[in-house]
Amino acid sequence: MIIDPNDVPTVTRSVYPAPFLPLVQGRLKQRLGQAAGLTNFGVNRVTLLPGGISALRHWHARQDEFIYVLSGELTLVTEAGEQVLTPGMAAAFPAGEANGHQLVNRSTEPACYLEVGDRTPGDTVTYPDHDLLAQDGLGGWAFSHRDGRPYED
Repeated sequence: MIIDPNDVPTVTRSVYPAPFLPLVQGRLKQRLGQAAGLTNFGVNRVTLLPGGISALRHWHARQDEFIYVLSGELTLVTEAGEQVLTPGMAAAFPAGEANGHQLVNRSTEPACYLEVGDRTPGDTVTYPDHDLLAQDGLGGWAFSHRDGRPYED
């Protein structure tokens, strides 16, 4: 199937619990893989406005992630520190590797990248900088505090 990314709706909302929603303002996501009917993995074209972040710093227990920078300048924040990524650069995050990561747009221009991830069921996401865990289940993502108490919006 051929798709025109310009025909794919832009999503600005997040599944994070309410206390974390303001942190991911400035992220515009187009679900290209979903628009093409893919079910085994996702492909998103993401635009980060200046000051925007991709997600809270996190890592997946069961799902791989890959990003490829299309335009602009992004700062990759990981356990090892920070590195600037420019068009043509890529980064990969294997499942189960406790390397919390996120992208931050510290420039004055929008930046765009492709985000690819698999959809292995039963994933757990750890957020090392926040009192937050996410568990993939039949009803979607369930968020809890690290002690297991659920987040309630």
